[in-house]
Amino acid sequence: MCGIVGYVGSKQAAPVLLKGLATLEYRGYDSAGIAIWHGGQLEMAKAAGKLQVLRDLTAEGSKLPGTMGIGHTRWATHGEPTDVNAHPHLSRSGRFAVVHNGIIENYQQLKTRLQRHGYNFVSQTDTEVIAQLVEYYYKGDMLDTMIQLMNQLEGSYSLGILCVDEPERFYAVRKDSPLVVGLGQGENLIASDVAALLAYTQEVYYLDDREIVVLAADKVEIYDSSRDLVHKEPQHIDWDVSAAEKGGYEHFMFKEIMEQPESVRKTLSPRLQDGQIVLDDFHIDRERLEQFRKIYIVACGSSYHVAAVGKYILEQTTRIPVEIDIASEFRYRGPIIGPDTLMIVISQSGETADTIAAMREGRALGAHVLAIVNVLGSTIAREADDVLYTWAGPEIAVATTKAYSTQLAVLYLLALRFGQLLGTLPEAELAAAYRALEQLPELLEQALQKREHIQHMASQLYNKHSIFFIGRNVDYAVAMEGSLKLKEISYIHSEAYAGGELKHGTISLIEPGTLVVTLATCDRLVEKIKSNAEEVKARGAYLLAVAVEGDERLAKVADAVFYVPKTEALLQPSLTVIPLQLFAYYVASQKGCSIDQPKNLAKSVTVE
Repeated sequence: MCGIVGYVGSKQAAPVLLKGLATLEYRGYDSAGIAIWHGGQLEMAKAAGKLQVLRDLTAEGSKLPGTMGIGHTRWATHGEPTDVNAHPHLSRSGRFAVVHNGIIENYQQLKTRLQRHGYNFVSQTDTEVIAQLVEYYYKGDMLDTMIQLMNQLEGSYSLGILCVDEPERFYAVRKDSPLVVGLGQGENLIASDVAALLAYTQEVYYLDDREIVVLAADKVEIYDSSRDLVHKEPQHIDWDVSAAEKGGYEHFMFKEIMEQPESVRKTLSPRLQDGQIVLDDFHIDRERLEQFRKIYIVACGSSYHVAAVGKYILEQTTRIPVEIDIASEFRYRGPIIGPDTLMIVISQSGETADTIAAMREGRALGAHVLAIVNVLGSTIAREADDVLYTWAGPEIAVATTKAYSTQLAVLYLLALRFGQLLGTLPEAELAAAYRALEQLPELLEQALQKREHIQHMASQLYNKHSIFFIGRNVDYAVAMEGSLKLKEISYIHSEAYAGGELKHGTISLIEPGTLVVTLATCDRLVEKIKSNAEEVKARGAYLLAVAVEGDERLAKVADAVFYVPKTEALLQPSLTVIPLQLFAYYVASQKGCSIDQPKNLAKSVTVE
């Protein structure tokens, strides 16, 4: 989950690296470091803490001259965040510098072997083993060294490596961890995410596993593990550099909350054409769809909460049984799937390690894999049988907002298309849902306009120590996301429960003043959830409700109500989640929390 950047060209490398690391800091912010080739040696600076510590230490990079270097921002896995454990790591002679994202599973065995050969280690990291191993195998040919290195390492990695003997080029490789090559004019770069490249180029290569890239200022060469040259076509990234900047907002998270209407519009508009849902490069026709006896949706984190909403929606529109599973659990329980299974995997980055592993397990068992991702050319996008892009643009804040909303939008498109193909969704309902999809961006804008009331309530309730979210049906699925948003960035304990489960134990935790957020936007179940709300109210809870405009039923019970625009029931979750995102944001802001970079978290979970 760390961030890697590398540069070779005519510019001073250190400022470029620091700028790239600032864009990647959402991937890790425990410590940071850079290494520069200059004057026949490797100059290095690294520091624990956020990137600003390193910027100050190097005077924004001016203390480290040189036109080639590598940098790293860390989310600690092996060893606590310290100056010594920060990347880059040098080999014992100082001839090699390495930055690494991922986990080396056999690092202890490799370390023991190297120690027998006289190598000493100064850090607690698995990455230092890589630096020493490079030196151990190096006999003057870096490409051969890279191949031997790959043959020894077990686990996931993307690596950037400098060699003192190579003043004009550096090396990189990946396996099960993202790495993108940026193709500039008289300069070339690597990064963990395209967002770090946008200031310099929009032309990129996506590396496949076990591909080695050699970067010089005027040339990029890619080799496979047999030393054969690999030909790739560059891919153009449409994201504008401003999309990865705050644009006047105090936090990326708030900017991305406010971008949701436009992001959802970009997701939907090209696919809504003259009353038809058009999914380009999509290979599931009616005949294939009728062969599926079960649908699995597999994801992690907020994408799993999208899956939870998707279960209700897809079962309603297709009448096909839908199971949802957390990707990290999926492959360890012997899932019963085969060629009659449609497996939908959801990931913002397309590089989520557990989701990739689950997808590969599903494919190996014969499932047809459909991916919903944001990042063009990502591992999941490349390996899936079908892919639907969300087109959300870069999302920088660790706590997702617009990725969640655009993933939901894609699931709506999919559910309506499948219902149409199978004939399981009546024409009148299909037409109504289609019209509602067209109106959804405008309704999102209306929901966001109510943020002043939400901000006021957050200022009154930010000092709560434990918060419960309850809902029924899709409201329960959205409640899980609301709870996660709050705990991610405000550090307040919160839990989401199905309303009917309260009396099965959870209600014992309700004390006078306990905040209970009650979602009541599922019309046919409002009376049911109202009864649950009355139960907690009777025990002294402070009740905050979310309801659709015009529905006053919860107002009779709740202490305060957030109202959202009403739309078709299938699409209501997109609007219900908005006040929950805003509430989490304003509570965290009131508490003075680090909103874009919450403690212990990183955005792209690229290790298992």
